[in-house]
Amino acid sequence: MHKHSHEVTNENEKKTLIVIIFTIIAMAAEIAYGYITNSMALLADGYHMGTHALALGLTYIAYILIRKFKDSPKFPGGTNKIGMLAAYTSSLFLGFTGIWIILEAIERLVNPLKIEFNEAILVAVIGLIVNAVCIFIMEGKHNGDCCEHSEHEHHHHDEEDYNFKAAYYHILADALTSILAIGALVVGKYLNILCFDSIVGILGGILILRWAVGLLKNTVVILIDMKKG
Repeated sequence: MHKHSHEVTNENEKKTLIVIIFTIIAMAAEIAYGYITNSMALLADGYHMGTHALALGLTYIAYILIRKFKDSPKFPGGTNKIGMLAAYTSSLFLGFTGIWIILEAIERLVNPLKIEFNEAILVAVIGLIVNAVCIFIMEGKHNGDCCEHSEHEHHHHDEEDYNFKAAYYHILADALTSILAIGALVVGKYLNILCFDSIVGILGGILILRWAVGLLKNTVVILIDMKKG
């Protein structure tokens, strides 16, 4: 079990680093073109991707610390909660970003700007493709093979991999936001409903907030050793 968990953790660490690189490139492109094209939906998707880049960065750092201190006497109870703390911290940043996006979208709704739809749609599609690639990279063992072990080992393995699972669901949420952004831009371009872009920005912000709250609840339960039910 210990050897199996160590191998899975190392593999997840490598996957996380690859996904971080893809995410940062896509984030920079979306934010830059979002400002150039004045698309709130694209900016929301870009900043949303930025929160995931931060979450993935925390995930990667947590894996490094877990590996470094896995046999340290300073952590007699194990290093699993390092990952929980990373997930908890990323959820806080996620929540603040969601609030900012909602406020910015409301501002754009009140004071709309001209949107360059063709460029915005192109970059949003690229962002979605990057998300799809990241999901494919991460999906390999995100469910793990822990079902073959005892209940105690299953619980231990779940805690150890929770950090990776949180990062995986961040990417899933980001892909959904990309789809919403593309939909808003297409509607704005062909139906000339410009407010729909800002509305989707608000929906994207709400989605981020809901994810942040869910992640906070899940990590707090483990961090304070709270029994479910």
